[in-house]
Amino acid sequence: MLLKLLLPCLLFGALSQAQQEPAMDCSAQIKCPINVYFTIDTSESIALQVLPPGGLVERIKSFSELFVKKLQEELYKDHITITWEFGGLHFSDEVKIYSQITSNSNEYIQRLRSINYLGRGTFTDCALSNMTSQVVAQASPENRVRFAVVITDGHVTGSPCGGMKSRAESARDAGIKLFAVSPSTNKYESGLREIANSPVELYRNNYQATGTTGEIHVETIDRIIKVMKQEAYSECYKLTCLEKPGTPGPKGYRGQKGAKGDIGGAGPPGEKGRQGDPGIEGPIGYPGPKGFHGMKGEKGELGSEGKKGVAGLAGRNGTDGQKGKLGRIGAPGCKGDPGDKGPLGYPGDVGERGQEGDPGSKGDHGRPGRDGPPGPPGELGQKGEQGSPGSPGLPGQKGRQGERGGGGPKGEPGRRGDPGTKGGAGPIGPSGEKGDVGPEGQRGLPGEVGNKGAKGDLGLPGPRGSSGEIGSLGRNGSRGDSGDVGQRGEPGAPGPKGDRGRTGFSYPGPRGPTGDRGDKGNPGPQGARGEYGQKGAPGVKGTSGDPGDPGPTGEPGPRAPQGEPGEPGDPGPEGDPGLTDCDVMTYVRETCGCCDCEKRCGALDIVFVIDSSESVGLTNFTLEKNFVINVVSRLGSIAKDPKSDTGTRVGIVQYSHDNTFEAIQLNDSRIDSLATFKDAVKRLQWIAGGTYTPSALRFAYDHLIKGSKRDKAKVFAVVITDGRYDPRDDETLLQSLCSGDVIVNAIGIGDMFSRQQEDESLKSIACNDQSRVTGMNLFADLVAEEFIDKMEEVLCPDPFIVCPDLPCKTELAVAHCTQRPVDIVFLLDGSERIGLENFRYARTFVEDVAQRLTLARSADDELNARMALLQYGSEAEQRVAFSLSHNLTVIADRLAQMKYLDSSSNVGSAIIHAINNIVNDQGGRQRVARRNAELAFVFITDGITGSKSLSEAVTSMRKVDAVPTVIAVGDDVDMDILLQIGLGDRAAIFREKSFSQLSRSSFFDRFIRWIC
Repeated sequence: MLLKLLLPCLLFGALSQAQQEPAMDCSAQIKCPINVYFTIDTSESIALQVLPPGGLVERIKSFSELFVKKLQEELYKDHITITWEFGGLHFSDEVKIYSQITSNSNEYIQRLRSINYLGRGTFTDCALSNMTSQVVAQASPENRVRFAVVITDGHVTGSPCGGMKSRAESARDAGIKLFAVSPSTNKYESGLREIANSPVELYRNNYQATGTTGEIHVETIDRIIKVMKQEAYSECYKLTCLEKPGTPGPKGYRGQKGAKGDIGGAGPPGEKGRQGDPGIEGPIGYPGPKGFHGMKGEKGELGSEGKKGVAGLAGRNGTDGQKGKLGRIGAPGCKGDPGDKGPLGYPGDVGERGQEGDPGSKGDHGRPGRDGPPGPPGELGQKGEQGSPGSPGLPGQKGRQGERGGGGPKGEPGRRGDPGTKGGAGPIGPSGEKGDVGPEGQRGLPGEVGNKGAKGDLGLPGPRGSSGEIGSLGRNGSRGDSGDVGQRGEPGAPGPKGDRGRTGFSYPGPRGPTGDRGDKGNPGPQGARGEYGQKGAPGVKGTSGDPGDPGPTGEPGPRAPQGEPGEPGDPGPEGDPGLTDCDVMTYVRETCGCCDCEKRCGALDIVFVIDSSESVGLTNFTLEKNFVINVVSRLGSIAKDPKSDTGTRVGIVQYSHDNTFEAIQLNDSRIDSLATFKDAVKRLQWIAGGTYTPSALRFAYDHLIKGSKRDKAKVFAVVITDGRYDPRDDETLLQSLCSGDVIVNAIGIGDMFSRQQEDESLKSIACNDQSRVTGMNLFADLVAEEFIDKMEEVLCPDPFIVCPDLPCKTELAVAHCTQRPVDIVFLLDGSERIGLENFRYARTFVEDVAQRLTLARSADDELNARMALLQYGSEAEQRVAFSLSHNLTVIADRLAQMKYLDSSSNVGSAIIHAINNIVNDQGGRQRVARRNAELAFVFITDGITGSKSLSEAVTSMRKVDAVPTVIAVGDDVDMDILLQIGLGDRAAIFREKSFSQLSRSSFFDRFIRWIC
């Protein structure tokens, strides 16, 4: 009651006090200092984009200078006074602060103009870390608005300071808002988006400092400054000055009782009360709602060490908590398509306060309230009396015969029958000839199920009984006795004749069990005595009787004295000849191939000079290393002793900026095999710095060639670069390798920004010999087979073959695919694009392959090779020239008879036809190809073919475990389809310029090695 009397008094006093306090003056101007820190990338990827080197850095300096000149003190929207502070640094793989934070724009511009580009790598994370520490340490204490303008292309070569994304987050946590500006059109957008604040559409927004012709993008500066001012206005100017208490209105009428409100949210924690008396232990309550996270408190001072507390009572077991909420939404995905509606604009200026309106008149009576909820359901009525049973109905008419029912469940098997009586012994029949093993027939179909009997007549319905009370649920009954065994069903009708089974095995089956011996027959009746015959003539003297049985063996007599030695016997028959040395070596060659002839290039020194600068990029640097390994692998073995006067030695120099050269020496004793050389090359790491090509050439001559030259050795140098080098390097050193007898080959490749190489500097590197200069657009062209073949001929023009000195003086050539089962299916493109002449070249190539391979000895040989060929045209044109065969004569004859289709080309249907008719039999039910053999599909095509049914064909190829090889001839090829046919393996795609070169030894040997 007392509270009801005091509450109106307290409210009246508060309103009166509010009317007496003066409102805040909104006309007062608010000071709003803004800090802007420029972070400028001057690494090699920026410095070498525009010629002369460093030109783009000069344009960035002009952009920044114009930016600062536009940052003037002003009164913004008649409410805040904006002032500016400036600071900046530039970076590559090191960071240099060119200006501390200052409010003097002229002083800042003077320091900005003194920047010189650093070159080398790009460590953006270190630059962002330094920028954050500078702003936090040097910005004015009252400065609450801080921006950083990061001018970079988004490309990084390393992250020694924790990563660019992490350092950008740290800057945002420090209250710094980051704008990401690309210096030109060459940029890595994903890197720039990692730098920019959120929303990216506001702080990235395709900001670009310069155009393609070098003009400064003033519009970029204006857009960024506009965002800065608006963000500063929202930060510095608050609308609390417009808040003004009004006069209290008249007391309103008492409203209707409101509906029950929702459960309110958890309230803030109250003040800590005194410790209460221990109460009686209550029941375990329901788990309460999860509380809100409290605000992070400020770190308190270090308290004094407290006394050891008294051990508390053991706590009660807590209740199980509720299931936790789902986790946070993960990191944002990839950038989606641009939306239709743009972002909301900035809030407009605050309007003037309107005049106070007149108090309103008394409102009308409210509308009647809504109907209340329906009442609770009434109680159930009493159960009605039971009705009398109805009279029985008339019998119904006889129903029509029901339809034939379905088959009943299968009966239990009948018991086994009693054994029959033993039969008499039959007469022994004559032995028949052994018959051929019959085909294995399919199991016959089951016999038809008998018809079910007709349904009986429907009986008369009985009278309806009275409803009984619902009984309690009965217990489960015990298991019933097993039923009587059913009678055995009649045998079914004989099934249709089965398909011809597999060919039986040739070995005899196991011997059957011995039959029972027959009973002895009854003796016949004795005949009557015959009459005496006439006396016969004397008979012929009979033959001597058989000798009698030997008597029992007597006891052995005493041992006789040793006899005289006999005469020497006659020489025995001549034995089979043993294996000769030639036979042994032939067996070794055919089984392991360890006695191959070896290619050698004579006394040869090769030095590779490869570019490891930032403008090359990590992926392209890896391609350079692969190029070196592939070329050296073609030159035979490496000299085991680097001090020897014979053999091939290889050295490498990788270079970047000054004093960062790394080398593999020509006379390194650890490089004694191709394997050790490959391992040393793979360990080379990308330096990612500047480009000091002239100094690298001088280093290669002084440290690799000059001190280790051999008298009779040819010296080659292969220089790989984009032709662009740092102008601070000495240009006169470009021809450092031209002194002496070094043959220099310069390979110029477009850089990471897809710009063409500079031919003039490349020509100087190659000692002004234009024929020794090779230009490329992509680093991937380095590892193309055609270019590797060319470099093999350049570096080893006169190879000689050295064969091991073996007792067998026959020609040593390892038999291909020996003891290795492989089934090769050629799919030859017969389209009109091929032409008749090229078709003949392809046919000759297949025949040469058949003659080179070691074919299987017989149809059931589980080793060696078999071949098949399918020529394909349109979707419905496929012709099998010959199925999988080991007979060279059959293969040659069928190839000679094969005619050119001269049609269109669809490889998808050809693959499916080959699987159904060559890999499997014509019905596709049984595999013809050997399961223990590798199944190789070799496609010979001009690279252009239809893609219909190709996806289905590729899936079928995977199911039969086919290994594809694609021979694509010509320059106009569809690489996407070739990759699909090759199951994504680029190494399985062989390129050749013309069909006439398919049988050339370099290509042919490489193909045979790949297949086998």
